[in-house]
Amino acid sequence: MVPQDPWEMALQQFDLAAGRLSLKRGIRDYLVHPHRELVVNFPVEMDDGSVQLFTGYRVHHSTVLGPTKGGIRYSPGVRLNEVRALAMWMTWKSALMHLPYGGAKGGVACDPRYLSRGELQRLTRRYATEISVLMGPQSDIPAPDIGTNAQVMAWIMDTYSMHHGFSVPSVVTGKPIPIGGSVGRSDATGRGVAIAAREAAPLRKISFAGSRVAIQGFGNVGEATARLMHAQGCRIVAVSDIYGGIYNPGGLDPVAVTRHAQGTGRVARFPGSEEVSNTDLLALPCDFLIPAAIEGQLTKETAPRVTARIIVEAANGPTTPEADAILADRDILVVPDILANAGGVTVSYFEWVQDLQSWFWSEEEITQHLERIMTTTFQRVAALAADQKISLRTAALVVAVQRVADALLTRGIYP
Repeated sequence: MVPQDPWEMALQQFDLAAGRLSLKRGIRDYLVHPHRELVVNFPVEMDDGSVQLFTGYRVHHSTVLGPTKGGIRYSPGVRLNEVRALAMWMTWKSALMHLPYGGAKGGVACDPRYLSRGELQRLTRRYATEISVLMGPQSDIPAPDIGTNAQVMAWIMDTYSMHHGFSVPSVVTGKPIPIGGSVGRSDATGRGVAIAAREAAPLRKISFAGSRVAIQGFGNVGEATARLMHAQGCRIVAVSDIYGGIYNPGGLDPVAVTRHAQGTGRVARFPGSEEVSNTDLLALPCDFLIPAAIEGQLTKETAPRVTARIIVEAANGPTTPEADAILADRDILVVPDILANAGGVTVSYFEWVQDLQSWFWSEEEITQHLERIMTTTFQRVAALAADQKISLRTAALVVAVQRVADALLTRGIYP
C-alpha cells in the first residue's frame, strides 16, 4: 500500500472548507500555495572523519497573520511535499487559535537515532546556518517536532545568536528553561490533546473519567497525553512506539511504561501487557483513539476496523480524506489535528511573548491561559459544525481559512 501524499491530503481538506466560503479565485489560489520554499544540501563531518551530504527544507506557507511558526523534523522520510503540508496545517492551526502567526515547517532527511551527539550538533548548527536567511524572531520562529527536542532548539538559538553577536532567545521556542524556555512547554501539546478529548466526550455521551484510551505513538506528545489523561481518571489500555505496542484492557500506568521504555529503549515487553502492532492498535476496543505518531495512519484500509467512538488527532495529518469519509459514515467523531494538538503552538506563542518582553509567567498562568483558549476554540468549532452539519475538521478549517482570507483582504494586495 502506497501512503497518500500529505500535500494531496492537505489540498483536499482545504478544498472542502474553501468550497463553503465565498472566496475570489485569485484569493483562493493565493491561500493554498506556499509563500516561499527553501531546499538546502549541506555537508556534515562525521565522527570517523568522513563527510556526509544531507538535504534540509524550510517552507513558509503564509505570512499574512504574522511571522511564520512551525517545527523542525529530523526523520528519514522528510521530503518537500510533507513539509509543504505541515506548513499549511500550521497556518490553519495558528489562525484557528487566534495567534499572530503564519505557518511554516522545516526538516532534515536523516535518522537521529544513528547520529552521535556531536554529529547531531554539527548537523543542527549547519542546517540552522543554511536556513538563517529566513529565520528570525520577527520573521520565522522554529520549534521542536519529530526527532528534535529542547537541546536541538538550544543549538539553533545559539547558532543564530553567534551570527548576530548577542543572545536572541525569541528566535526559537521549545528550548530549555535556563535559556528562555517556558514552563509547561514540554507537556503543552499533550495537555491540549487531553483538553480536546475531555471537551469532545459529551458529544458522544462518554464519561471522561473511566474512559478507555489507546495511543499510537508514545513520544513526547503521546507520553504527556497518556500521563495527563490517566491523572484525570482515564484508563490507558494501549500505547505504542516505532517498534510496536502494548495492550492491557485493565489499564497501563503511563509513568511505569515510561520508566520501562527509558530502560529498554521501547515499550514492548512491559510487564502485564500483550504486544500488538501499530496497525492493530488502531482497532483495539476503546472510547478514545489518539494517533500521536505520523501522518497517514488512518486510511481506507484501517478506518473500517476502528472501534473507538472518538478520535483525537495528536499527530499532524494522521487521517486521510478517504478515512475521514468512512469514519463519518460510522458516526465516529474526529477531533482534527489543527484543533486537538494546538496546545503546542499556543504555549510556543506564550514562550515567544515572554522572551520578547523578558517577563516570565508561572506554570499555573500558562495552564490557565491554555485551558481558556483550547476550551473556547473547541466550543466555537463544535457549535459551527452542529449548525452547518459538517465535520469538526471542516468547521475548524472554515474558521481558520476565513480568518486568513479576511486578514489578507484587510491588508490589501501589494502594491
